[in-house]
Amino acid sequence: MINGWIEPLLAGLKTLNQILTAGIAIMAFSLFLYALSFNLRDRVARSFAIILLCVVVVFTAEALQDKSFNMGTIDLFLHLQWFGIIFLPAAYLHLSDALLVTAGRPSRGRRRLAVRGMYVVSSFFVLLLAFDLLLGPLVPNGQPAPHLSRTFWTEVFTFFYASVMVWAGVNFLRAYRLMLTRSGRRRMAYLMAGATAPALGSYPYLLFGYGFAAQHSLLFWISATVINILVGALVIVMAYAVAFFGVSWPDRVIKSRLMKWIVRGPVTASAALGLMTIVRRGGEALGASYNAFVPFTVVATVLLIEHATTFAAPLWERWLFFGSDRGELQFLQNVEERLLTQGDLQQFLESVLSAVRDHLQSPAAFVAALDDETLSPLVMAGNRALFDQENLPEALNMIQGGAGARHEYKWGDFWVLPLHRRRRPDMDQDETPPLLGLLGVARRGESEMERDQRDALWLLADRAAFALEDRQMQQSVFRSLADLQPQVEIIQQMRAAGRYDARNTLLAEPALQEADIVNWVKDALTHYWGGPKLINNPLMNFQVVREIAAQDDGNSANALRALLRKAVDQVKPKGDRKFTTEWILYNILEMKFIEGRKVRDVASRLAMSEADLYRKQRVAVEAVAKAILEMEANLTQ
Repeated sequence: MINGWIEPLLAGLKTLNQILTAGIAIMAFSLFLYALSFNLRDRVARSFAIILLCVVVVFTAEALQDKSFNMGTIDLFLHLQWFGIIFLPAAYLHLSDALLVTAGRPSRGRRRLAVRGMYVVSSFFVLLLAFDLLLGPLVPNGQPAPHLSRTFWTEVFTFFYASVMVWAGVNFLRAYRLMLTRSGRRRMAYLMAGATAPALGSYPYLLFGYGFAAQHSLLFWISATVINILVGALVIVMAYAVAFFGVSWPDRVIKSRLMKWIVRGPVTASAALGLMTIVRRGGEALGASYNAFVPFTVVATVLLIEHATTFAAPLWERWLFFGSDRGELQFLQNVEERLLTQGDLQQFLESVLSAVRDHLQSPAAFVAALDDETLSPLVMAGNRALFDQENLPEALNMIQGGAGARHEYKWGDFWVLPLHRRRRPDMDQDETPPLLGLLGVARRGESEMERDQRDALWLLADRAAFALEDRQMQQSVFRSLADLQPQVEIIQQMRAAGRYDARNTLLAEPALQEADIVNWVKDALTHYWGGPKLINNPLMNFQVVREIAAQDDGNSANALRALLRKAVDQVKPKGDRKFTTEWILYNILEMKFIEGRKVRDVASRLAMSEADLYRKQRVAVEAVAKAILEMEANLTQ
């Protein structure tokens, strides 16, 4: 009676254990890819990636040990499993050394040599494994599962395994005690707790406990299942702690990105694999060698989990990761979703122009925007040849000296309507709101507009003005954010580094990123003759700018402009100016930024497409940034 229920229970536990083992391998491989993708530059993440790779080898080889294979194949998988086991101690010591360095205790050479020595010793055990000295022959009928027998060298390796793991554990504890911040201690505690799982769960204890396991097979399989559940959960905990090393993103971004990665990758794959195995074996139990529900189950599982993740992700981000900043971050998300981009603006204005042309039966219409006293066309519809014959500055001068805000003007073959901001409550009645741009519509002969046509035209003009006002406000916000971005990035870098070593990190100057400097140089060149991108540029903090300002009149803007001029001149080839290949970079800088010509004019003068001009412009700006960096480095040495 008892044996009647023990055998199905054992079979179920074996199946569950195999599913869990495969799930751990999938989870470890997915987290290994995560480390490669996001923070591989950090030494803690690199050493953790080695541990994950070892776990992948161990649990993949274990998951492939199916009873359908012959004993030779099982023997091969058992040997392959030991490649991961052998290198685990060295990888753990490597991780503990990286943690100590991150916590402010760099190696004086001894720990580094010890880590390399452990990898050499592990390589020695691999040679023993290759020559069948580390392990004995396969016990094919071993209970509760086939296993390898041990040798003298197996016991030596076990002592090596335990000793190095204890050594690494002591280093983990030292790193924990060096943490000054509460968040650093908490994540180190997570890391220490998670690190115990691969260390204890990867070793094949059947080498020593096969006698006890054979007598108590039910207890063995229950223990194996519980251990695999703990290993899978604690590997995620360990990956969560390591995800904060080497990146400067806010905590909420790291948590959200890691959770989405786990749910969309290993959780989906493991669930599909588990259900596929259950359905397949259920079909075999019913006498069907092939079950048509297997592919259906896999596809349905993947689609349902992906669908649920898409809908659930905003909710868990909001309630789990936003914390007390939930209101601000939700507001920013709403702004991002409803932001009027250039494409959206153009699409809306095209709809307005289509309605304008339809009401007036006009062959052409356009909307031009006024930016920094410069009027430039945004959207044109209909016969462009009519517009090309006109001169926009003349229309602007005519309107600025005209009769009022609600008056249409005859300008060549067009009616032109001024587009103004909406009137604010604090404005005087006789005060004209600021001009945003122009709406132009081609006239049909000399006939005047009818009243209903004029009313419809002005209503559409108000719609266009509303869109231009929104565009202008957003541009102001974007400029403010662009000015704020460099400082925010520096603070985020120092905050991220200060999680684990606040003593030295916050006292040192943050490292300059070349990509940031290139963006700063481009902004400064864009407003070379004056503007917020020049006046508020982070390059103002450079020592070379301060030196130039001290030598001149103390004007930082003039000093930065002189530095840019000097850097541009360093890009200039020797000899008289020419329009040949070797002069392209200098000519782009001179014509585009110093002379302030339009992109179309510069591209036409240099005989290249606008796309090619932008590519060459990037190279030219990088050359200027490199020259400025060299001048700063020479001054600070």
